[in-house]
Amino acid sequence: MTEMCVLAPTGSLGAGYRLESLRRAMAWKPDFIGCDAGSTDSGPYYLGSGALHFSEAAMRRDLQHMLAAARNARIPLLIGSAATGGADNQLSVVVGMAEDIAKQAGQHFRLGVIHSEPARDYLREKYHNKKIRPLGTAPSIDESVFDRSAHIVAVAGVEPFQAALDLGADVVISGRSTDASIFAAIPTRAGLAPGPVWHAAKVLECGAAAVVNRKYSDPLVAWIRDDHFVIEPPNPDYRCTPLSVASHSLYENGSPTELVEPSGTLYLDRVTYEAINERAVKVSGSRFESSDTYTVKLEGAELVGYQTVVIGSIRDPVILRQLESWLEGMQGTARQRLEEIFGTDDAASIQIGVRRYGVNGTLGKLEPDPRISHEVALVFEVTAHSQDLATSAAKAVTHIASHYAVPEWSGLISALAFPHSPTELNRGPVYRFNFNHVLELEDPLEPFSIETLNI
Repeated sequence: MTEMCVLAPTGSLGAGYRLESLRRAMAWKPDFIGCDAGSTDSGPYYLGSGALHFSEAAMRRDLQHMLAAARNARIPLLIGSAATGGADNQLSVVVGMAEDIAKQAGQHFRLGVIHSEPARDYLREKYHNKKIRPLGTAPSIDESVFDRSAHIVAVAGVEPFQAALDLGADVVISGRSTDASIFAAIPTRAGLAPGPVWHAAKVLECGAAAVVNRKYSDPLVAWIRDDHFVIEPPNPDYRCTPLSVASHSLYENGSPTELVEPSGTLYLDRVTYEAINERAVKVSGSRFESSDTYTVKLEGAELVGYQTVVIGSIRDPVILRQLESWLEGMQGTARQRLEEIFGTDDAASIQIGVRRYGVNGTLGKLEPDPRISHEVALVFEVTAHSQDLATSAAKAVTHIASHYAVPEWSGLISALAFPHSPTELNRGPVYRFNFNHVLELEDPLEPFSIETLNI
């Protein structure tokens, strides 16, 4: 095969797309449809809890029309990173949704299901054999991490998708996978050159995000050939330019010229972007080099505790001039009060964090501009081993922060304005990522299990 047409209806299952755009894309006769359905962008909560980032209603709407389009055209549909984190329980939600949609629509197909949550004993063995190694910003781990993790997933490359297709799957729904592997699996299986394939896959993964001024999620289409690919949105209101496509090649990338995948690295240092009309761009010069060692990323999340949040704002210029010392003194007083209420041990287990919006709430210590706005919003985050303890502690912290004095004050004055009553907002369980590691494999299918279902 010398050319393959690939359709990405949206950047994430549940983010939406316009049906008229999908119809235009299907008129271009794509060879398959791919859709990413997850990410770590929204933080560790979704992997840790197994909750869904988008609602079931939103995902069902998107999946229903994708399935109809794929089955009517008799082309494969590939979905990766099911329901955000790609854990087994999230995978089962999307699989169940597909089964229900097919039943109601009278559709019949073979469904491939890829499980990306390896057994803990398997991971322990790999850890003992030094086959798990950290990436640059990885937290330190020991064997206890396998017990305290709520979920640990391996991020699949193209091989599990290809194996499911080899088993006769018409539709493949996978647990956690790399975004690009969803779109690279079928073209590399067909023998197309890996450079244009992987680069096109990188651009396709977020749907119409590579257009100029995307205002809503929508489809994107690529025609992949051996020495280049062409990218174009089916929506006539959207257009791609060399700049918009090149900029998306940098999205979520630590390097402007390299993208690491399980089987190798995509190099963009010699790429050229050429407008072939006012809406489409030709991309040439992409190179993919296979690596000597096959690795998949591990992602894991563990429970930190239960959190209560309080939001308050300060507009008093006297406090703002000494905000850091005010916060330091206030938190010291709050600590003393928590010990009085809960005792030394429980008080020591309570974490109090304060985010300062209007100073450095977004970048924290990386903020280059030290100026303070005329008002600052403080977000107090109180985390404890139970929700009741977190909420009780937050009530004490809130009262102290409300009236904590600066030297210039005389008498009792309120420092904070609160937008909510009650001021305490219970977040429930909170999680943190505990893996940013790679797992070395002898077989790309090792940590994954694949099943097929006749729908």
